[in-house]
Amino acid sequence: MAISVFDLFSVGIGPSSSHTVGPMRAAHAFIAHVLKRGVLEDLESLKVDVYGSLAATGRGHGTFTAILLGLEGFEPESILPSQVDERLADIEDGGPLRLADQLGARKDISYAVPDMIQHPLTILPRHTNGVKFAAVDAAGNTLLEETYYSVGGGFIVKDGAEERVEKSLEEKAKSVPYPFTTAEQLLDYSAETGKSFAEIMMANEETWRTREEIHAGLVHIYQVMEQCKDSALERTGVLPGGLNVRRRAPEWHERLRKEDKDRDPVYWQEWINLVALAVNEENASGGRVVTAPTNGAAGIIPAVLFYATHYAPGAKFWNEEERNEAVVKFLLTAGAVGVLYKEQASISGAEVGCQGEVGSASSMAAGGLAEVLGGTPAQVENAAEIAMEHNLGLTCDPIGGLVQIPCIERNAIAASKAVNAAKMALMGDGQHHVTLDEVIITMRETGKDMSDKYKETAMGGLAVNVVEC
Repeated sequence: MAISVFDLFSVGIGPSSSHTVGPMRAAHAFIAHVLKRGVLEDLESLKVDVYGSLAATGRGHGTFTAILLGLEGFEPESILPSQVDERLADIEDGGPLRLADQLGARKDISYAVPDMIQHPLTILPRHTNGVKFAAVDAAGNTLLEETYYSVGGGFIVKDGAEERVEKSLEEKAKSVPYPFTTAEQLLDYSAETGKSFAEIMMANEETWRTREEIHAGLVHIYQVMEQCKDSALERTGVLPGGLNVRRRAPEWHERLRKEDKDRDPVYWQEWINLVALAVNEENASGGRVVTAPTNGAAGIIPAVLFYATHYAPGAKFWNEEERNEAVVKFLLTAGAVGVLYKEQASISGAEVGCQGEVGSASSMAAGGLAEVLGGTPAQVENAAEIAMEHNLGLTCDPIGGLVQIPCIERNAIAASKAVNAAKMALMGDGQHHVTLDEVIITMRETGKDMSDKYKETAMGGLAVNVVEC
């Protein structure tokens, strides 16, 4: 296991981890390399080529504007929505692109979204989400050229660096006490040590951080999820992008507050629907969210965490410390399950369809909830398996390339699936016919067989059969 829980859960901006967060990180990495190579002053122009799914749905996903912000040195973890609005408005009004401005240097050039070259039908060999940068001097000479791939969940890989990255991850994996890439290995560790999935994940995380830092970091992740939900509940009107999708979360919240004043358990599904909708409406607005493990699936884990912290046995009597312990246990377990998808398959909708985003998040949430509800390692593995098994084949066909329809409602449906999967697993003894590893491999193979038009290109499914209005 070379992937940290903080790789899977990171703070960023919407609407997409692979199409917004990843491209911003790639642009940031490129301009940082320009600065490091000492060629910023000689740079007079840029050439940016965007390929495959990034180009096909880039407008609706904010890909092109995210690249501009990354070239100015902004990072998704720290940029504020107000900064996004301010800088993009200035560039749109004819202002210069301030290269490396956030990195302690600055070179102004004339460059905007129309200057980017889009290749929606060209797929680079490494991944469908590709972007190529070139820094050019006044004579037209190329000073530096690099290609990056956004491989899902905000993760990026630089072309030509894959082997070095793999070797680095291998070395990192050797340093942890419980390296794992499969659920079978996780279950074996649990049988040998008596540790839960959360405890195994915690032991590995302690290779890089203290227990106190891990605890504080995960509680912070939870707090950002809550802030994201609360922000959405204050925003009315329609979502940006042109589809005129009405924000439903504020209205639903007011209705639930009137109908369920005492948090009656009979309303659990309405509440997790609300949380999932709220988070994904905030994501669709370009607000601050937690990739969990992607932005398109960002509402599922916060919604199921809401269930865990409000409807788990005794949860209504928990103090802050007890609630935070449950949150940490949940996120560590969900993170362990997420590692399995990153290691054995993919969490990129452009690579395997929405089964890799919403399906993975539902599986992670089901495992986390089963752990908080007292499940054994076998029951936790079973919960994660059930959730993914019934998301197999899920396509990614956003209307208009926007992370709105069917994405927002899909998060609510998948959150309910996760709760149901955990409950089903806890009713059993952990024995089941299909293993989590088998369903992950099946998801990977299904993604390979899936037509590209159903993998975040807006060229099939609802994206072409529903009239944009």
